[in-house]
Amino acid sequence: MSHPSAWRALLSRRMLICVFTGFSSGLPLYLLLNLVPAWLKTEGLSLKAIGAFALIQFPYTWKFLWSPMLDRYALPWLGRRRGWMALSHIGLLAAVAWLGQLSPKDDLAFVLVLTASIAFLSATLDIVLDAFRRELLHDEELGLGSAVHVNAYRLAGLVPGSLALILADHLPWGQVFVITAAFMLPGLVMTLMVREPLAANAAPRTLREAVVEPFHEFFHRNGVQTALLILAFILLYKLGDSLCTALATPFYLDMGYSKTDIGLVAKNAGLWPSVIGGLLGGLWMVRTGINRALWLFGFVQMVAILGFAWLAWLGTATPDASRLAVLAMVIGVEALGVGLGTAAFVAFIARSTHPAYTATQLALFTSLMAVPRTLINASAGWLVEGMGWLGFFGLCFVLAIPGMLLLFKVAPWGEDPSPMTQIESMS
Repeated sequence: MSHPSAWRALLSRRMLICVFTGFSSGLPLYLLLNLVPAWLKTEGLSLKAIGAFALIQFPYTWKFLWSPMLDRYALPWLGRRRGWMALSHIGLLAAVAWLGQLSPKDDLAFVLVLTASIAFLSATLDIVLDAFRRELLHDEELGLGSAVHVNAYRLAGLVPGSLALILADHLPWGQVFVITAAFMLPGLVMTLMVREPLAANAAPRTLREAVVEPFHEFFHRNGVQTALLILAFILLYKLGDSLCTALATPFYLDMGYSKTDIGLVAKNAGLWPSVIGGLLGGLWMVRTGINRALWLFGFVQMVAILGFAWLAWLGTATPDASRLAVLAMVIGVEALGVGLGTAAFVAFIARSTHPAYTATQLALFTSLMAVPRTLINASAGWLVEGMGWLGFFGLCFVLAIPGMLLLFKVAPWGEDPSPMTQIESMS
């Protein structure tokens, strides 16, 4: 299949579908991260109780445990992927709308159960949407489709993180949650209108095959050594970048910036470079391929870490006239690197899957991708106390190097293999 025009590919029906998959995938997570804590705080819960709600993110890290069920079994309507997509959308719509009708003070245990249910349904929706998107897109569209999905995912955060908070100043919380839940409807309508991808018909024959074969197929297709290198790459590629931003807001405060400065600059210099960078990166990948994108965008990620080190070196002695400009530059470059690097990284992960086991393999890979954020980043505060900010960012830069070196093996500059070619040669 020849490479389509980049802009024509961006305006295709498949890319429009990726907008809906990304928005539906991001909205529940940002609701849990942004809206729920604000709701609990205004309802009088202590910071200790609110902090305990962080545990509800558990399903996002362990979603590979039930992903084989989604690969193996299809619901009796809409098909193997669309059935689970519809059920998850409906469950999330109902759970989010119901959540706002409760009182955190009087029904705290039930609120905890319901938010955990939202996290489980959201992680389940992530599994099936990732599989659906991989089966929908042609191999040469993976880069652009991943970029569109990731950007729509981020933009979804504006609903619970901005719109809903503004509405909460004027409406009761119950109505705010109902309005927020209604933003799941476009994804549900999309689910009902699209066709099931042909690749979704290649379901495992037994549950045992659904659990064991995805791992066996991955190691058999790539060879044990290459498979382990790919897994190591998925773990390490964004390690330095992720650790670098784990304590971004406390770092800005230590550098003397006010909360107003941080809020103003981060909202504009952070979101839009990330969105624009992701889209431009996706368009670029249509023509040049995923491998080269991983190299170039990974380099931008490393430069962004040096920006934080530069800001730490300047310290609080930065001239007043240039303080906001310096902060905006550092945040903008970092956001650009995140947008570019994530688009290429997600496309690489999708390319590494087999169509018969898409849900399980993608769930495993994306869970591994989340390890630095959920485990390693917990050491950031300890490292800063021991090394200082400048030493910490120097360490982050060093930690970004192993992932880049692994590109020589897992994504050579001059090669951009189609995974389907590899699979067909083994069949």
